Amino acid sequence: MAVTTRRRVRGTYRHGNLRRALLEAGIELARRGGPDAVVLREATRRAGVVPNAAYRHFASRQELLEAVRAAALSSLAVAMETELAGLRRGKNPADAARASLRAVGTAYMRFARTETGLFRTAFSLPNHPETVANPDMAGKSGLNPYQLLSAALDRMTDAGVLPPERRPGAEYLAWSAVHGLAMLVIEGPLRGFTGAQFQEIGQRLLDMVEKGL
Repeated sequence: MAVTTRRRVRGTYRHGNLRRALLEAGIELARRGGPDAVVLREATRRAGVVPNAAYRHFASRQELLEAVRAAALSSLAVAMETELAGLRRGKNPADAARASLRAVGTAYMRFARTETGLFRTAFSLPNHPETVANPDMAGKSGLNPYQLLSAALDRMTDAGVLPPERRPGAEYLAWSAVHGLAMLVIEGPLRGFTGAQFQEIGQRLLDMVEKGL
């Protein structure tokens, strides 16, 4: 009886629905265990299908991991967009630009702490988001996290806060600073930090980034 029921479940998947089910299973695996937990066979088990059915959509674990990684980056982009949307309007251009950059950094570090598995998965592959045009990595604005950071830095330059001659490569300076702190907290010697401690040191770091650029 159980076998018959399971076959019926498998039969209900349409072509696109099965791919989505496998991807959602992979995302949940990453959320709980990071990139190493994303295993194609386990994703198929959770989706309730035989492994052979999955190969029509993901030929290997690597392909599934790449799709999960894109979804993780998209989630990070949405978190950044949400933080940006919450900024108060009416500030002068310089203050608004500073707040924009701070919002991007704040969302990045919060995501690292609250969605650690997805955060680690988002940066588990060497593909550079600057050179990969993949809408699956983007948020609702169509921009991925790297592009959202770039846009915030452009606003800093347009507002006269960041000198144009210092703008090239500024993404790497800001990114490495916040990513380094995030990694120290989620899997390094600062793992004992409370949420409040992380938030406090994170805001001081963002002060340093802004002044250092």
